[in-house]
Amino acid sequence: MFSKDIENYWSKRYLQHNTGWDIGVPSTPLKTYIDQLENKNLKILIPGAGNSYEAEYLFKNGFENTYVLDIANVPLIAFQKRVPHFPSEQIIKGDFFKHKGIYDLVLEQTFFCSFPPLPENRKQYALKIHELLHKRGKLVGLWFNFPLTNDMEKRPFGGSKEEYLNYFKPLFNVNTFKNCYNSIPSRMGRELFGIFEKT
Repeated sequence: MFSKDIENYWSKRYLQHNTGWDIGVPSTPLKTYIDQLENKNLKILIPGAGNSYEAEYLFKNGFENTYVLDIANVPLIAFQKRVPHFPSEQIIKGDFFKHKGIYDLVLEQTFFCSFPPLPENRKQYALKIHELLHKRGKLVGLWFNFPLTNDMEKRPFGGSKEEYLNYFKPLFNVNTFKNCYNSIPSRMGRELFGIFEKT
């Protein structure tokens, strides 16, 4: 689904520090979710990881079976320097839509909203997540809750709860999907928090 041009696009944005989605710390809703996890052996994937402060937080709190995946090398190299003890074999440069593996948990944080918001792309995302999860595995994360525009370049892309459920309900049990109560101030009222369990 992605090409070398897409890799170059994201690498350039990181090099230029054109990363408005990057808040520099673990997202509060995901940190809160991680804090209540008891099984430190969970195999966790963070796709479109970027600088992945969530992966750093997981690893430093004993979740050593955490994997980060990104199509661009620049943030992955920066992540490895920032978290030098993180296993290099668990830092994966690659195309999410071609990735192979089975996970207990996938954490979503600004990846879904980064690629062109065409229905076929979003449907393929849901199908790929379903493929990557164990039976009863979970997709947990944040989705932006604001209207799409006709601008196919201005990221992050939004959407609505109803639209997202069209992609996820056929493949997952919806444990929760609601307005996020603990977003950071700049995103308050603009995020949905979801827990989807593979059927």
